[in-house]
Amino acid sequence: MAVDAEEFDPIPSWRRPAELAVVASADDTTAGVLGVPLAAGEAPPGPLGLGAADLAAAGFTGRVGETLLVPGRGGRPVVLYGTGPSDVLGMAALRDAAAAFALATSAQARLVMAVPESDRLDAQAAAQALVEGALMARYSFDPIKTEPTDTGVRSLTLVLPDASRADGERGARRGWWMARATLLSRDLANSPPSLLNAERIARCAQELGRETGFGVEVFDQETLRRMGCGGLLGVNAGSVDEARMIKLTYQPSAADGPPRGRLTLVGKGIMYDSGGISLKPADAVHATMKNDMSGAGAILAAMSVLAGLGCRTAVTGYLMCTDNMPSGSATKLGDILWIRGGTTVEVLNTDAEGRLVMADALVLATEEPTDAIVDIATLTGACMRALGAEIAGVFGNAQGLVDQVLDASADVDEPAWQLPLSRRYRAELDSDVADIKNIGGPNGGAIHAALFLEDFVAGRPWAHIDIAGPAQNDRAASWRTKGCTGFGARLLARFALDFSPPTTAESGSAVRGVSEVSR
Repeated sequence: MAVDAEEFDPIPSWRRPAELAVVASADDTTAGVLGVPLAAGEAPPGPLGLGAADLAAAGFTGRVGETLLVPGRGGRPVVLYGTGPSDVLGMAALRDAAAAFALATSAQARLVMAVPESDRLDAQAAAQALVEGALMARYSFDPIKTEPTDTGVRSLTLVLPDASRADGERGARRGWWMARATLLSRDLANSPPSLLNAERIARCAQELGRETGFGVEVFDQETLRRMGCGGLLGVNAGSVDEARMIKLTYQPSAADGPPRGRLTLVGKGIMYDSGGISLKPADAVHATMKNDMSGAGAILAAMSVLAGLGCRTAVTGYLMCTDNMPSGSATKLGDILWIRGGTTVEVLNTDAEGRLVMADALVLATEEPTDAIVDIATLTGACMRALGAEIAGVFGNAQGLVDQVLDASADVDEPAWQLPLSRRYRAELDSDVADIKNIGGPNGGAIHAALFLEDFVAGRPWAHIDIAGPAQNDRAASWRTKGCTGFGARLLARFALDFSPPTTAESGSAVRGVSEVSR
C-alpha cells in the first residue's frame, strides 16, 4: 500500500518515547526482563545461585558485549551483562554494555537494569550511559513497514540504592533526552526524500518547536530571493520542490539568569543529493543520499532537547534545506552564483553543493551577535577517505572552540579528529571569473571545502564538522544501528550544554600539529 506524503510521520521515535523510572530495588517493579551487571573477574551475585565455574562453563567472562540468560526468581528473566574490567569502566564501555543487554532481550519491550557500582564512574554518569546505550541500540525505523519487525523499548527502569537515587535520576533523565536527540535525528535522515522534502521538514521543525520550546522561522523561495541567498537557490534551481531556510532560536529561561553565551549552528540540509548536473554514479553511495540532510537533522534534533536538558546557552540554528537535482533549469558547470552579501562563486562541480547552501547561512550568522559559529555537514568524500567511515573531521579558526567540539565528541563517543585548516591550499580555490570557485584541486578535498566555508565567517570563531563518513552505517554495531546513525545530535547537544565563548586570544588560525609557515 502506497504511503501518502501528507500522512507520513517522519519522527515516530519522538512520538513514542520510552517511559523512564528509577527504583531502589528490582522488587519495586514487576514488569520487564532484569539486567544484572557483572565486571570481568568478579563473582556473580549470590541470589542468582551461580558460581565462577558456572560462568566459565557458559563462556561468560564479563567482557563488554557479553550477556548470559540465567534462571530468575518468580519466572522473571534475568540477563547478566558484562561491563569489562572495573578499574577502567567508563561511559563508552557502559553504553556498549547496555546496548548488548538491550539487543540480547530484543523481544522484550520493558527493560529493568541494575546500575553497576564503580569507583571510576558515579551514579549519574552510569545511569546516563545505560539509558543512552539501551534506547539507541533498540532503534528501528518502521513507519513505512506494513508490519513492524522490531520491538522498541516502551519502558526502562534503573535500579539504584537509595543513597544514589537522586544522582541516578538526574543522569537517567539526561540520558533519556540525549538518546531522544539521536533517535529523532535518525528518523529524519532515514525518511525517504519523496516523503520528507524541504517544505515538510520545515513543518516538522515548527511542530517540534511548539512542543519543546524553541522558535522557528521558515523562509520560502521568494523571501530567499529577496535576501540574496543565491547559494541555496542555485542548488535548488533544478528541483520541482522549493527550498526552505529554517531558522531555529532557543533562549534559556530568564529566571535562571543571563545566558552562558551565544552560539550559532549551521546545517547542510540536502534532502536528496543526485549530484545535480555532475550526476553521481548509480552505485550504493548514491542510494544513501537521503542522508545528505544529516547535518540539518542533527541540529534540529539537538535543539529539540535543549530545554529538557536545561541548557544555559542561547542557540540559533540555520537549516539550509533543498534537494539537488538535474533538469533543464539546474545550475550548470561554469555558472556564477551570488552568495548572501555579494560574494560570487564559480560553480565547477554541482556535486560540491553543500558548501554553497551553507555559505548563505554563515553570512547570516555573522550579521547577528554570536560568540561562535559551528557548522555540521555530510560534506566531502575526501574526509571519509582520510578518516574512514566512523570518524568525523573537525576544522576551525579558533583552537579553543575546536577543543570544545572535540571534548563533546569524546564525551558522547561520537569520534572526531582535527584536520588542518591549511591556508597554503587556499589559492587552489581562486577563480578567473569570480571571487572564488566551489572546488579546488584533485587532492585535499576536505580542506578545500573547509577553506571555502571559512571565507564566509568574517573572522568569527568558527568550527566545521564533516560527518560524511559516520552519518551512515553499513552494518549495526552496538548502539550504532544500521542505516542513518544520527551522528552529531548528541555531540551538538553536549557541546551547547557546556559551551564557553572562546576568548579573542583563542580566535585566529591555530592548527594543532601542522606548520603554517608557508601560506
